[in-house]
Amino acid sequence: MKKEFNPTARFLMGPGPSDVNPRVLQALASPMIGHLDPQFIQIMDEVMEMTREVFQTTNQVTSVISATGSAGMETCFVNLLEQGDTALVCVKGVFGNRMCDIVERCGANLVRIDAPWGKPIDPSQVKDALGKCSPKLVAIVHAETSTGVLQPLEEISKIVHEAGALFIVDAVTSLCGTQVKVDEWNIDAIYSGTQKCISAPPGLSPVSFSPQSIKVMDSRKTKVQSWYLDLSMIRNYWAGAKRAYHHTGPISMVYSIHEALRIVLEEGLEARFARHKQNHIKLRDGLEAMGFEFLVAPEYRLPMLNAVKIPVGFDDAIIRSRLLNEYNIEIGAGLGEFAGKVWRIGLMGESCTLNHINMLLAALKQIMV
Repeated sequence: MKKEFNPTARFLMGPGPSDVNPRVLQALASPMIGHLDPQFIQIMDEVMEMTREVFQTTNQVTSVISATGSAGMETCFVNLLEQGDTALVCVKGVFGNRMCDIVERCGANLVRIDAPWGKPIDPSQVKDALGKCSPKLVAIVHAETSTGVLQPLEEISKIVHEAGALFIVDAVTSLCGTQVKVDEWNIDAIYSGTQKCISAPPGLSPVSFSPQSIKVMDSRKTKVQSWYLDLSMIRNYWAGAKRAYHHTGPISMVYSIHEALRIVLEEGLEARFARHKQNHIKLRDGLEAMGFEFLVAPEYRLPMLNAVKIPVGFDDAIIRSRLLNEYNIEIGAGLGEFAGKVWRIGLMGESCTLNHINMLLAALKQIMV
């Protein structure tokens, strides 16, 4: 017999997952019911309603995909793209590259524009690219988790729609930690994840689709290449008059996002955004006093994901290992070209507290002597 698994509690200050509120953990332990039980249908309705609130949208097709944020990404592309379509993808980190991979797997023509890692996409890049092609959609990452860049969206959205294209946004890290205004910013398809600023376990992907994007889906000439992620069926399960069976929903995970969203809205979106910003400043001041430099210019920094350069002479893996093993604090390593050069320090949802900041700063001062 294997022993009961009893993991050591950690303070999660990496790029995700974040700490989970005890109320959410308690919700996960609620009794199991059927995925078409009237009680569960009520929970689904309330999750849709709260998801609209945090996305700041009235889009009717707003729900959660029964898989992680990467599946939310794939859902947007496979439902909107068909073989031979053109997609323009803005790349400034790992997750822009992932978008490109999915576009090609859809059999679409990929056009990409790049910004150096650690910098945002310039709207003029998008405008110039649209002058040379006519894509069906333009996609961009709002909060690039691999670099800590917060991408301004409003001007790019205007340029995209003037060109007659749909606008897809990755809000995996930004949702519930900073402003995400789906209707005001005219976003056609957007996806997020539960494990960042929502502070539920990983496993669901909130999504929302504009009426225009639904028209595009409904006029497809071919089937969606993924059966599991086909929204023509999923939306009948989530919001259809008779709730047509599509798959067995992850009941306990839906309990968890229901309670996590209740916590978000109890705090209030504006108060939550302010907390993330204020704690980012507190962390910034403490790290800069120790000699750390931030990767991203101040006006483009994510408040919930802080990318800092590792000081010369300090070993990345050794310090992160000591933080984990001696202090139970997890921070994230750099990805791609920043591997071994940058730490990614998360202040997300339940992990965005002064206590987390003070523990990390104190631990670093003990280690980096």
